[in-house]
Amino acid sequence: MIGTYFAIFIIVVIVLSGLFTVKQQTNAVIERFGKFTSIRGAGLQLKIPLIDKVAGRVSLRIQQLDVIVETKTKDDVFVHLKISVQFLIQKNHVYDAFYKLQNPHEQITAFIFDVVRAEVPKMILDDVFEKKEEIALAIQRDLKQAMLDYGYDIIKALVTDIDPDEKVKIAMNRINAAEREKIAAQHEGDAQRILIVERAKAEAESKRLQGKGIADQRREIARGLEESVDVLNRAGINSQEASALIVITQHYDTLQSIGSDTKSNLILLPNNPNAASNMLNDMVTSLVAANKVQESSHENETKKPKK
Repeated sequence: MIGTYFAIFIIVVIVLSGLFTVKQQTNAVIERFGKFTSIRGAGLQLKIPLIDKVAGRVSLRIQQLDVIVETKTKDDVFVHLKISVQFLIQKNHVYDAFYKLQNPHEQITAFIFDVVRAEVPKMILDDVFEKKEEIALAIQRDLKQAMLDYGYDIIKALVTDIDPDEKVKIAMNRINAAEREKIAAQHEGDAQRILIVERAKAEAESKRLQGKGIADQRREIARGLEESVDVLNRAGINSQEASALIVITQHYDTLQSIGSDTKSNLILLPNNPNAASNMLNDMVTSLVAANKVQESSHENETKKPKK
């Protein structure tokens, strides 16, 4: 009786050992005595106990491999490039992916190194940053062609990081900073030049308006003096007496204006009764002398024989 139970137990264990499950998006490779037999998909599967075995499981999901490659650019700068490759095993080529490559990650890494070290040395450092998309496309193109024979499909290749030597980065930052300082100095110089030009224009305009104001002021003063002389002449005062009266009036107006300002300097002017008359006589004498000199010069010009 005990032997029967034991035999049933052994049979149940053997049958259960032939059952196995395969996860979604995974294939199981079945071998019989070391020889490939079949590929099983997701779900509950059955194999011959003690004869068949699961040699391995292959994921059909997209995988990513990150590789850091050190290489030299055309201008002799060493850089580290981080390459991210996304790939998957083709469902109809699970046998090739499982049996043809011993270590697929190492194989993909070798291809990435080969492509990067063939492309980057053709570029200077600045071009590596600007043309990283071209590098990624070259990796994807060459790697896809090489890995299709092994059942692998390359979905995408990305250059996710470019890291030059620390001294090179410091030098690049210094060059960038110097260039920005140069541009800032140029803008500052332009601003100073514009400010100087505008200030000169404003000063010239101010001088022009000031001169125009002085000219208008003197014109109005002369017109006022002329009208004053006409009024005095109509009152029976001759021109000389009228001129003396105007001069003495302006003289006292000036003294009053100076005295009303506490911060004005002291000016000593002749203040006797004949001061205005003497001042006027001096002015008339100067004008007469100037007229005589002008008339004499004009007569000499007219007497010269014409050639």
